[in-house]
Amino acid sequence: MEKNTATGMIFNIQKFSINDGPGIRTVVFFKGCPLKCSWCANPESQQPQREIILDRQKCSGCHTCLKNCPHSAITAMENGIAIDTHRCSASNSCASCKICIEKCPSRALKAEGDIKTVDEVMRIVLQDEPFYEESGGGVTLSGGEAAMQPDFALALLKALRKKRIHTAIETTGFTSPAVFAKLLPYLDLLLFDIKHWDNRKHIEGTGVSHAVILKNMKTAIEQGKNVLPRLPVIPGYNDSLADAEGFVQRLQEVGAHRVQLLPFHQFGENKYHLLGKNYAFVHTPALHPEDLAAFQQVFLQHGIEAFF
Repeated sequence: MEKNTATGMIFNIQKFSINDGPGIRTVVFFKGCPLKCSWCANPESQQPQREIILDRQKCSGCHTCLKNCPHSAITAMENGIAIDTHRCSASNSCASCKICIEKCPSRALKAEGDIKTVDEVMRIVLQDEPFYEESGGGVTLSGGEAAMQPDFALALLKALRKKRIHTAIETTGFTSPAVFAKLLPYLDLLLFDIKHWDNRKHIEGTGVSHAVILKNMKTAIEQGKNVLPRLPVIPGYNDSLADAEGFVQRLQEVGAHRVQLLPFHQFGENKYHLLGKNYAFVHTPALHPEDLAAFQQVFLQHGIEAFF
């Protein structure tokens, strides 16, 4: 059998997922995202390169990592160590050394991101093929943003299609229409995020315009694809009733008749600490469906199915 050696940077492969498409699924998490949302639940997904993360509770302060790093990427600080991801070979080279991880006596360091071939991913995915068949499940590409690694994503989708495995993607939609058009024929379901209805606020919250996102969403819907727009509801950013009205307008413009509301949660907070990053929502209470009853009602009043 011909080997598929196309490679991509993956930071997790999660089995037995039931929240990322129909049935029992395996979710393949791609590293790298063009959006920089401050509420992101997977901050380790944002940078396209491998990152070394530090668990400060485990760190003994022995500085073994600092002494053994061949790239002088680790610096001693008052509260522990700091890792310069731009200098670290484990972050910017496929042939990473990971010496700091191997030498750490307290196991306080960990790599986020590994180069994998399509064949390597498929070997893991196919372990659960019977569960996909029994449950109507399959494989979901997530991230990060899979479209940031289009060649690898396309090769993986083609391999899954050959095995007749249901494919889904959790996407920001922020990719060129040309790239989007290449991936679209191999996708059975698109879980399509929409962050803000107002372009100025979208840029403010994510760093990018929503113009190409809406264009790609409309293209997928017009081509008859199964598209589920999903709206992360973020306190103080897009959670007002006026925002709900704005989202209704955008959904109508692209031809969408349903939306999944994703109430803000704090599940990713600890990851920011491990990455040495500030978390903008540290004191923001999580939202629950009952908090968004009036918000949901706006969509329903306009004939758009809105659910949690």
